[in-house]
Amino acid sequence: MAGVADVRRRVLMISGAIDTTEHDVSVSVNLPEPGRWQVIKSETNLTDKTWVAMQVVTDEDSTFVDDADTLVLSRQFSKSFMTPDQRRLTFYDGEVRPGEAVLKVYSLDAGGRKPTYSYSRYSPIATDTAEQSQQTLDEIISNGMKQRPVIELIVPVTVIG
Repeated sequence: MAGVADVRRRVLMISGAIDTTEHDVSVSVNLPEPGRWQVIKSETNLTDKTWVAMQVVTDEDSTFVDDADTLVLSRQFSKSFMTPDQRRLTFYDGEVRPGEAVLKVYSLDAGGRKPTYSYSRYSPIATDTAEQSQQTLDEIISNGMKQRPVIELIVPVTVIG
């Protein structure tokens, strides 16, 4: 994974690929300065599973921005849910098949220069019925995904602007 921070526009762009389904991915970035940043994140699904939901959880010093002027979207998922404390964001109602890329856009209020946030993906279990998969997805949206072992990444960020 690699990133670019445009200081003038306050945009952080990160791209990369994920090749694990058994782990969450914790991403740390070095920002030029703390504050509000629009995050544009793209990653490719290099696993053999279809992702039907993605969750992002911030560290204790950062929150997602939830106001009428802030874009929160994904090209692959038509819905999103943010917790009232603005620390967990879940994208759902869509899918990312093996080999496809997913694009997510949201804003982050970073309390420091080194925010860390973790990504989790949900893939239905092949033996589950459609009803079981929907029930699991509903629980994930309400309560969040259970934490799995974590792979930690420090993403190099090139500063422009």
